[in-house]
Amino acid sequence: MNEKSGLAITLFGEILMVDQLARTRLTKALPKGMELSHFSVLNHLDRTNTERSPAQLAKTFHVTRGAMTNTLHKLELAGYVHIRPDWDDARRKMVAISPAGRQARDAALAGMEPLIRDIVANLGDERVRSALPILRELRLRLEDES
Repeated sequence: MNEKSGLAITLFGEILMVDQLARTRLTKALPKGMELSHFSVLNHLDRTNTERSPAQLAKTFHVTRGAMTNTLHKLELAGYVHIRPDWDDARRKMVAISPAGRQARDAALAGMEPLIRDIVANLGDERVRSALPILRELRLRLEDES
């Protein structure tokens, strides 16, 4: 293994470990019964403030349509999203966040915020800001290849 391969393997090893640890810690901070995938969908729907089809959501989150359908079913049962037929194409459905979904998302953010704030404070704002462009470029390159 050459030096560049070792560097790449070390980088991805760190990213994968950070991902695993962050998911574990954030999941513990979520309200009872909420999964990180549920929060992610609610957060996306809240931020975009527009309806999305299950296929659009699956593409956004890089998951299969079946996985997204499962997540949306759970969110609908909890009353966090409204799913309606697409008026222009009866084969499709459209998903919107409900008022209860916004409250659940806000509660999840309130639970996660202290953890995130503490981590950023310990690392320092400037170091976090300097890491963001590299992480963003890495994400964009990985998205281009998928």
